[in-house]
Amino acid sequence: MTALAGRTRGLYAGNTRAVVARGLLATKSNNWLIIVSGFFEPVFYLLSLGIGFGAIVGTVQTSTGAEVPYAAFIAPALLAVSAMNGAVYDSTWNVFFKLHYAKLYQGMLTTTLGPLDVALGEIMLALLRGALYASGFMIIMQVLGLNLSWTAILALPAVLIIAFGFASLGMAITSYLKTFQQMDWVNFVMLPMFLFSATFYPISVYPEAIQWIIQALPLWHGVELIRGFTTGSLDAMVWVHLGYFGVMIALGIVVTTRRLRALFLK
Repeated sequence: MTALAGRTRGLYAGNTRAVVARGLLATKSNNWLIIVSGFFEPVFYLLSLGIGFGAIVGTVQTSTGAEVPYAAFIAPALLAVSAMNGAVYDSTWNVFFKLHYAKLYQGMLTTTLGPLDVALGEIMLALLRGALYASGFMIIMQVLGLNLSWTAILALPAVLIIAFGFASLGMAITSYLKTFQQMDWVNFVMLPMFLFSATFYPISVYPEAIQWIIQALPLWHGVELIRGFTTGSLDAMVWVHLGYFGVMIALGIVVTTRRLRALFLK
């Protein structure tokens, strides 16, 4: 028991808040403009496609068979995308810089902080950004009348789960990357997810084989989860979507913690 307790103390010091506090101070000093600008991209998509193009399209059928206005169809998808973008940016590019250039984690791990403190702290920072983007976008949806059901309130905790999943997995993947050129792989994966995860049109437009591929992508699960809450068209798949992100979160935290330990506590 003593040996196990010693290993646990080396892994986790219970001081995640110190990592979060340091990250918030750094963001306040340097990165606030990037954060603000990142919020507006999905808003512009919503106004141009949902409101403008949506007047031509009319209604669209959700995966549960409900007919909803086109703007109400793409708005929850863009909400999920907003959460993904905020979480992934913080957990990849920011983490990569801190890992390889600022050498921040090496310094943190020379203190009483353990790898799990650092991993959870960085993931929480990414989660906060995702939550900030999503909360602002939800307000815009409410103002435009695009939340069609009282269950839309459940979209906010769902968004946090989505951001948590992407942040956890993003940091785990980033811990294996060595160069900025490799970081381009992140954008290479995110762009097709954004375009093809039933974001702008129903998944039924694709051949069945392509549908299976799309349904394996995390953003599709996020889009379907949020769309179900904001439109009120819910079914048992909600639990599948939540379980998918639960696995992402657990896998990301475990891999990130092990990687930080392997890199800096040899």
